[in-house]
Amino acid sequence: MATRTRRSQRRTEALSRERIVEAAVELLDTAGESGLTFRALTERLATGPGAIYWHVANKDELLAAVTDAVVAAAVAVGRTAGTPQSPPERPEPQASPQDGIRGVALGLFEAIERHPWLATQLAAQLSRSPWGTVAPRMFESIGQQVRALDVPESSWFTVTSALVHYVLGAAGQNAANSASARTLAPGVDRARFLDTVSTAWEELDPDEYPFTRAVADQIRGHDDREQFLAGIDLVLAGITATQHREPRPVQE
Repeated sequence: MATRTRRSQRRTEALSRERIVEAAVELLDTAGESGLTFRALTERLATGPGAIYWHVANKDELLAAVTDAVVAAAVAVGRTAGTPQSPPERPEPQASPQDGIRGVALGLFEAIERHPWLATQLAAQLSRSPWGTVAPRMFESIGQQVRALDVPESSWFTVTSALVHYVLGAAGQNAANSASARTLAPGVDRARFLDTVSTAWEELDPDEYPFTRAVADQIRGHDDREQFLAGIDLVLAGITATQHREPRPVQE
């Protein structure tokens, strides 16, 4: 009896909020949001529901914690990726704000691609509880770099919002494309799928869709990450151009 009590105590002590979040991520990755139940979580953690409720009040709180944990890891990796690497004997150069933004953006892009449920949860967290930890974490990681670009303070929110919205929109669409690709018939890979789309665009009415037909061939073989980062560079170029634009003359 005493031995069983000690084992129970050790199991309870070993269970932490971090471990619960980790297990929830695993469930979401394998079974989706519908598969994340407290019953499935207790089975995975080999514990009772009371031990989980001690750390997390309900599913909404759990989803918020899971989303924040994945975003925190993504922006941390992104900051590292945005720092140029140097030989150990030389001082490490400072990453430019542009590199920092690219690194954080790519970290989020890859996290959304790796976790199919994340795009939906990010949209939900930003719309339902922007006062939570997820929105401030993303705004802070990108906003610090925007401030380092010498953007006027009056434009910080607008510029950072534009970058965050681009990242979420483009990464979310890429995740949706990846999810659709996983449902393709056997033998239909990405290259064949893109070729089918490209061919269909090439056959559109030339009078109604001249531009779409002109770019149809570029669909074949394009790299999603390169395309995503090209979009980031376009936004950054726009920010730079706006900051160096000559002030308009005052109308008398």
